[in-house]
Amino acid sequence: MILFPAIDLKDGQCVRLLHGDMDRATVFSDDPAAQAAEFVAQGFEWLHLVDLNGAIEGEPVNGKAVDSILAGLPIPVQLGGGIRDRKTIAYWLERGVRRVILGTAALESPELVRSACAEFPERIVVSIDAREGMVASRGWLQNTEVKAMDLALAMEDAGVAAIVFTDIDRDGALTGVNLDATVDLAWALQTPVIASGGIASLADLKALLAEENSGIEGAISGRALYDGRLDPAEALALLRAARR
Repeated sequence: MILFPAIDLKDGQCVRLLHGDMDRATVFSDDPAAQAAEFVAQGFEWLHLVDLNGAIEGEPVNGKAVDSILAGLPIPVQLGGGIRDRKTIAYWLERGVRRVILGTAALESPELVRSACAEFPERIVVSIDAREGMVASRGWLQNTEVKAMDLALAMEDAGVAAIVFTDIDRDGALTGVNLDATVDLAWALQTPVIASGGIASLADLKALLAEENSGIEGAISGRALYDGRLDPAEALALLRAARR
């Protein structure tokens, strides 16, 4: 299982939101590139980036910050937020992003996802963000009547490389991952699932590792890494030991 440290970008800074609310942002760094370098030095193997402003605006907003992170970064990056057309997908893949994450586009433009998966195999990830099992889109501002499970099954048919599943009500709240919903989704799919939202401690990683055979590929952590509740060395040692 992979632990993805998260850098969420708002107005060029690294922040964490509470329950996806842009007005409840905590700034952890005003130098995204330095934060990325710190994660590399700590031994992380991947980086998870989200352009929060882009998710709201529907187009990339924090491009300069993303470029600063990508410059010379020795580990792969997956990037989401405001990526809703083929041109933007291709742009970021050409700039060095390993995997592009589509959220709103998966809900509103499923044919775009299908065509992108065909053109860029293994490089398209879909993010499914849910409140009480129902998908939210457009930077989590718009609630829908679409079930997370139904969208996940449709995206598996499209050929996505992985699905990021976020319980919005737990995101940034340090209340623990929604293990039951994540595991149910992973068992229902053959596509790998990445858990997101609420990871607060080593215990959450241990709980996810115990269910790794369900198809859980990884976990995304932000606030817990920034405020020290999740120690990077301990977390990575746990995952290395599990691989052995």
